Amino acid sequence: MQIGLTTSPTSAKKGSMAMLPFQPTPFFKDKNRAFWRLQLIGWGGALLLRAATSLANERGFDFLILVLIFTVTGFSISTVLSVIYNRLINLNPLVTWSTTAIVLALAVGVSAFISAWTIDVYQGGSEASFAQLMLGVFYIDMTLLAAWSALYYAINFFLQVEEQMDRADKLEAQATSAQLAMLRYQLHPHFLFNTLNSISTLVLLQQTEPANKMLTKLSSFLRHTLITEPGAKVTVAQEVETLQLYLDIERMRFEEKLRTEFRVEKDAAKGTIPSFLLQPLVENAIKYGVSAQEEGARISLSAIVIANRLRLTVSDTGPGLQGQQTPAEAVKRKQTSTGVGLANIVERLQQAYGEDHHFDIETPPDGGFTVIIEIPYEPFEEAQSALPNAVTPQPQPQPAIAAPASAPASPSATPQPFGQPPTGAPA
Repeated sequence: MQIGLTTSPTSAKKGSMAMLPFQPTPFFKDKNRAFWRLQLIGWGGALLLRAATSLANERGFDFLILVLIFTVTGFSISTVLSVIYNRLINLNPLVTWSTTAIVLALAVGVSAFISAWTIDVYQGGSEASFAQLMLGVFYIDMTLLAAWSALYYAINFFLQVEEQMDRADKLEAQATSAQLAMLRYQLHPHFLFNTLNSISTLVLLQQTEPANKMLTKLSSFLRHTLITEPGAKVTVAQEVETLQLYLDIERMRFEEKLRTEFRVEKDAAKGTIPSFLLQPLVENAIKYGVSAQEEGARISLSAIVIANRLRLTVSDTGPGLQGQQTPAEAVKRKQTSTGVGLANIVERLQQAYGEDHHFDIETPPDGGFTVIIEIPYEPFEEAQSALPNAVTPQPQPQPAIAAPASAPASPSATPQPFGQPPTGAPA
């Protein structure tokens, strides 16, 4: 009998752990510097365009002085507008847009007045009245400053959306991390209680040497558990080393009843998986396979890579499913408070890979129980480069157990509006 609990459509949404971290737009990483760069580029381009137009119309080089004055005026007025807009952008939309329209009209009026006065002085009193000159430049200045204002608000709204997405991603990551921690901390109570009971029995029987040996192994296992981050990924080789620590303790309880066989390919050993993913499978195999039979059982673990997929198989030679229980019921069955079921693993896989995983159960008619997990193959080096801010295991010399190091989380920067001339200067 075989049951497939999940599928792996390539278009499925990935789990949170598979998501790339949010990357801010590089140009706007320093908003102040970006503002001044855009100011210089924009008004510098306007200066060159006006100068080229003037020379093409054969106005003479002396007219370039007027073009320079127009540009400096626009640059200065737009800088003042940025200070005002910074105070308006987070207000009620009605207040923001109505005040912006009034301020923009005043700014255009000031700019048109300066431009008309400059032209009047340059021409030494033209036939056109000052009002006609001002009206002529009013439309040009209105176009320039209105376009500048629209671009300013558009950039700020774009950055606000990015910051909101960043905060949402961080909150989702925190929620996922908390859920993973909850799932991880459910793994060991059953094993811990049994081990402590065994140690207590050995002490009562005054078998101090095996009790001390078991306590030492338990201490090593728990130390490794505590230094491993709940959301961390480890290599298959590291997971196997952790299982060996666990099995060393259980072997003291069951002795020859517990037999193990590990077959891990070289490439598969480099693949990364969620930490302590396989331990509950081995624990279930001991609980329902080894301890359920007088002769014990053999627990086998294999890890292979097939078509860029990592396949992990944990099986035992125990009695298998009893009675009328189906594989689906075995996964969904709620355990007592002293243990967790296979549903824990399914949920962790869902958190880590979304729908891009397989979780299969095989129950041969003659007994035994096999769990097959298939996930994307992510070698240790590729996993590091793909998730630079994620907690990843640090390679250690063999045969020591590798202790994943937790990278300190970078604090989120306080959002600030784009363009604050009083607090920055052109780079």
